[in-house]
This record gives sequence, structure tokens and C-alpha cells, in this order.
Amino acid sequence: MTMPNSKPDNPRGELTIRTLAMPGDTNAAGDIFGGWVMAQMDLACGIRGAERAGGRIVTAAVNEMSFASPVKVGDTLSIYSDIEKIGNSSMVLYIEAWAQRYLTDVSERVTFARFTMVAIDTNGKPTKIPPLPK
Repeated sequence: MTMPNSKPDNPRGELTIRTLAMPGDTNAAGDIFGGWVMAQMDLACGIRGAERAGGRIVTAAVNEMSFASPVKVGDTLSIYSDIEKIGNSSMVLYIEAWAQRYLTDVSERVTFARFTMVAIDTNGKPTKIPPLPK
């Protein structure tokens, strides 16, 4: 699968996390550190993945990621998740980060990625993801 390259008008997926970008999360250039944005995306994958797997889940890979625009201090960051594929013990989630610009109604997609998550048992070994209830 390829990453979308155009700027969408609306987020794809389910709203999973909303948080505020604070001054302590900035890089040397004064923008929000990309690692902080990636961490929020990983948290969203953990939430959505654990809900679907019905148990523990871990990040196996960040398959692709693109930073389209910087996040600024004061922006509200919203993370949307969409489960694209479910295997035996793993799933691929498409994640979008949208920034609502500080004190405006303007929202734009700033980052998007695909994460592979693996369901694990209490011993940390991969475990089967249950089918959806009928």
C-alpha cells in the first residue's frame, strides 16, 4: 500500500487521542519535536489495537511515516486510527495526526503513518487475534 500524498479535507479513521502541544515538547527550531508526535501516534495504535485484540499489544514496526507540516505550540493534536489489515497475531493500522491550529478553526493533517502491531499473551509471545463477534 502507498501513503496518500494529497492533502485531505477530512481525517480518515476513528478519533483515538486528542492532546495539546506544549512548550516542553519543542525541538531546537521551536516546533513540536517529531518524536513527540510519533509517540502520540504509537499510543493511539496501542489503544485501538488493544481494543481490537482484546488484550496486550506491542509495536512491531513503523512501516512508513511522513511528516507533512510542523506542529506548533498550542495546537490541538488529534490522532485518528484505521485498522487496515488483521492477520493471525498482527494488524496494520493507518494513523493520521491532525493539528487544529492554536486559537483558530483551521485543522490540517500534519503526519501520517502505518504501524504494525502484534497481540501478545502474558508471557510476551504472539497470540491469536480473535475474530469479530457476529
